[in-house]
Amino acid sequence: MSRSSAVCVDASLVVRFLVGPQNRQLLSLWETWTQEPQDLVAPALIRYEVLNALYQYEKHGHLSGGVVAELLDAAISLPIRLHSEPAIHGQALGLARRFGLPACYDAHYLAVAEHLGADLWTCDARLVKKVGADLPWVRLAPDG
Repeated sequence: MSRSSAVCVDASLVVRFLVGPQNRQLLSLWETWTQEPQDLVAPALIRYEVLNALYQYEKHGHLSGGVVAELLDAAISLPIRLHSEPAIHGQALGLARRFGLPACYDAHYLAVAEHLGADLWTCDARLVKKVGADLPWVRLAPDG
């Protein structure tokens, strides 16, 4: 159950949603979020991370350039409200330090979710393992 009407999603979840393989549980979860009065949110950097992941799929021969372009358009049109408030950066830095994260990218998702009182949904099991005991609102998306 979300702590607010917002649900924060990270790039790993959006890429899994877009690229697959088809995951009925994830599709059902996404459908619930978009049909209920849920506000999908993320830090503005999500678009950069999603594009980078799609580019990596293309670079390694898993997706064609045409498919990547279509998926990028789909990602941009998802109903996700982007956050880029300056205060989020300082909050992200504090969270990255607190949990010894390897970079501040994941900490931005944590900061947006914490700031809005939202659950953060991710497909990154390592992140959930690292912060989940202290931040129970960080949730691992269904895998199958």
